[in-house]
Amino acid sequence: MWAIIKKEVKNYFYSPIGYVFIGAFMLLSSIFFYLFVLSYGSVEFSGLFYSTSELLTFTVALLTMGMFAGERKNGTEVLLFTSSKSITSIVIGKFLAALVVILITEVFSMIYYVILCSFNGGITQVAETITVLIGFILLAGAYISFGGFMSSLTENQIIAGITTVILLLATWFLPNLSSGFAMLSPINFFQKYPQGIISITDTVGLVSITVLFTVLTIIILQRKKNLK
Repeated sequence: MWAIIKKEVKNYFYSPIGYVFIGAFMLLSSIFFYLFVLSYGSVEFSGLFYSTSELLTFTVALLTMGMFAGERKNGTEVLLFTSSKSITSIVIGKFLAALVVILITEVFSMIYYVILCSFNGGITQVAETITVLIGFILLAGAYISFGGFMSSLTENQIIAGITTVILLLATWFLPNLSSGFAMLSPINFFQKYPQGIISITDTVGLVSITVLFTVLTIIILQRKKNLK
């Protein structure tokens, strides 16, 4: 699996995708940093990361839209299905590679924490910062698994990307329709992390969404492989 992760991470940075994702995310994060921190005098890093979690809804599709749809478009899907690697290891490997890119972005985002600490005259809000970073990784995992699932359903990367953004955005409003729909909303499970609270229920919710769509992706691809 390590070989798959390494190959996919390289693909992200051999193409513009990885740089575009990191660049777009950091640019938008800088705008939020200016608006909510410098303009209003806020020094809460966790609050800033809540705003960046909303950005993730719109940017994660850059990483996932070509995850499997790109294989079909480039004619490499046959190689994917005839590989000695199992479908499960390929799906998980691609998932982890996308997560690595987000982790790299998260490391770059720590520059904002350094700036806030300089405003405060020292290291501050350590527990809250660690908590929101953990929550952000879990949220990213849920988003990546969903985006990968959408990419497995079509050979058109644009359709996969647009559908991912629209449906993830729709999950923001599901809790407003009914409390029963709250379990389908990743951003709803993320709410407490910026407050420095790690909830077992929320953690299980995000992990469950990640596992669900990862398994669905494996099932879809395995069925397609069996039909070849």
